[in-house]
Amino acid sequence: MPAATEQPGQPPQPPRAAGVAGIVFAVLLASTIVLIRIVFPALPPDATTWHATTFGHTALRVALALLPFAAIAFLWFMAALRAYIGGREDKFFATMFLGGGLLFVATLFALASAADLMLFVADTSAGGPPPQLWRNSHHFTFTMLSSYCMRMAAVFTFSTTTIGHRLNLFPRWLVWLGYLVGAILLVVVTRVRWSELAFPFWVLAVSYRILSARPSSASGRP
Repeated sequence: MPAATEQPGQPPQPPRAAGVAGIVFAVLLASTIVLIRIVFPALPPDATTWHATTFGHTALRVALALLPFAAIAFLWFMAALRAYIGGREDKFFATMFLGGGLLFVATLFALASAADLMLFVADTSAGGPPPQLWRNSHHFTFTMLSSYCMRMAAVFTFSTTTIGHRLNLFPRWLVWLGYLVGAILLVVVTRVRWSELAFPFWVLAVSYRILSARPSSASGRP
């Protein structure tokens, strides 16, 4: 009696955990980016003025509190996507997928460390943080966010989109969106403000695709 086997080329049923974790991550990361953009504007204000405002302290503390949970949700999102893909992916793009995702989390924590150091010095300085510290922290934070963090996100986006396209897991619109977002994060992000929000938007789109996929699409079609 022949055993029932899964037909080749048949995509597995997407795990709902990936969609839920992706939505949580996208919301947390988008909130963090907005808060950092508000606290660290393009032209940094006077450090003493910022030190005297309660909003700057509160916004930065909230952003730093959200970052660890965003990183945890992203790791959960990566693991669930790996379970979704299975062992059928190309080894090259699988390595890029893991490397880009893990380096993204590492640079995210490096960014948080720089902002936390500036906040600590601001709280322990009687007359507010020195202007040179503000400029250095401002430069380092945005360099980590735009030049490194988002470009590692671009690697993750390109590799995930390519795997989803080759295995027929993503529809055509999501494939084109993934390549467009990857190009924005790789080239445009250092020139256009707020373009970092393209990454959580793409994660939301992938999560929507996973949560809206019907079980019948994962079985019953050769």
